[in-house]
Amino acid sequence: MTSRIPRDSRLRLVRPRPLAAAPTAVNQRRPRRPAPRPPEGTPAPAELARMARSGLADAARVAHWADDALGPGSEGARSDGKATLSDATAERAARDLGLTVAQVRADWDTARLAGLVEVHGDSARPGWRLRAWDRDDSAVLRGWVALFDAWSLAHPEPSEHEPAAVAEVVSAMPQVLSFLQLSAGPVPVEQLLDLLEQRVVELRTERCEIPYGPQPEPVEPPEAPDAPLAPLLDWALHALASVGALTYGDGHATLTPLGNWAVWVKLEQICVAAQSPAGNIEAVAEEMLRGCAQLRPNAARAEYRAWLAARPVGSAVTELIAAARGDDALLRGLAFEALRVVGAPAEPDVRAVADEPTLRPYALLWLAEHDGVDPEDAHEVLTREEATWLWVDTAAAVADHGEAPMLVRHLESAVQPTVPMLLDEVRAVGHPRTVQVLVALAAAHPDPALAKAVRRAAFQVHTGGN
Repeated sequence: MTSRIPRDSRLRLVRPRPLAAAPTAVNQRRPRRPAPRPPEGTPAPAELARMARSGLADAARVAHWADDALGPGSEGARSDGKATLSDATAERAARDLGLTVAQVRADWDTARLAGLVEVHGDSARPGWRLRAWDRDDSAVLRGWVALFDAWSLAHPEPSEHEPAAVAEVVSAMPQVLSFLQLSAGPVPVEQLLDLLEQRVVELRTERCEIPYGPQPEPVEPPEAPDAPLAPLLDWALHALASVGALTYGDGHATLTPLGNWAVWVKLEQICVAAQSPAGNIEAVAEEMLRGCAQLRPNAARAEYRAWLAARPVGSAVTELIAAARGDDALLRGLAFEALRVVGAPAEPDVRAVADEPTLRPYALLWLAEHDGVDPEDAHEVLTREEATWLWVDTAAAVADHGEAPMLVRHLESAVQPTVPMLLDEVRAVGHPRTVQVLVALAAAHPDPALAKAVRRAAFQVHTGGN
């Protein structure tokens, strides 16, 4: 008999702090270092964005059609909690776009994974990336990276494969992709299969039981996978090819320029950040907030004060709340930071939006602090559900604009004492970015077991399963 040290799944709790302050963490930058250069031959960002637009053109077309044809609320989505297109709507889209119903559904699914469409309750609406599709290359690239991270959801595995084996292959694929990136050219599938088998054995070794007491016989190391991994590698390569990360044929796999760039980005733990626009003080609220996202908190507050001094308070508050209603969670948090600078004149407007689900947690925290509650204790005014919704919203901001380690550290701000409880409540709260947040967290977290649990939760939310 052997035993093992039980894995402690509890979150490492820190002193409670207002969750609304968490988006500010995106502003906390480490000392600047020279930006690493992408591999030689990597296309310029504008060219990469063109490739991403081309690869996601069908998904964007269906998303634009839904925006134009269905309007706000998207009543053509079925009330199943994940906004699946109804049969009638899918057939209507197929007629209007000259596609088959299957193509429409596949493109709609891709649009949701890429954040072009976001699910809100029982309906769907265009995501902020769709609004910025034609003018913001970074939004396009972020959408493609979101799809790249969700490759196993975009092309689900055949049902005959064991879920445990599938999870091991998904966990091992980052190493396979890294090898492809370092190879800088076609790689035989046989070589990738050898690497995959080695990595699966390593994963099993990492979670191998630790024996206690006398050991009469040596513990055998984990054996090579019993089930052949070739079919699963074939599935994974086809899935990655389906999202445009690689080409696969004639017994070889090769990263596309987009795939090569994305793997390099993951390896370097950097993001494609939105550029700060010039002239923040003269800009509209949304552009001003995007510019301030790159500043430290004190510098951002000074920018808010200067921006507010240049316009009437009433119209400034209206602009900030309109920016907060958008789909970019980072701007939502920053807008309420700017409203803190406004102070008392903003109270009626903030109180008026406290019943809007998207803004309610931010508004309640703002009002509590305005009423004199210590910012460290203001989060206590939120219900458990509101705090969980805000945790997901903040995680979406970090996933879109922060770095992978920051997303991992964000786990510490959750109110739930264990990871399973967090995942259960995150699934139940119905935030439109839940799938993208969980997929990004699974891709970023170094613990294979935790990443597997988070990835499973993302799949269950995506498919509506249990």
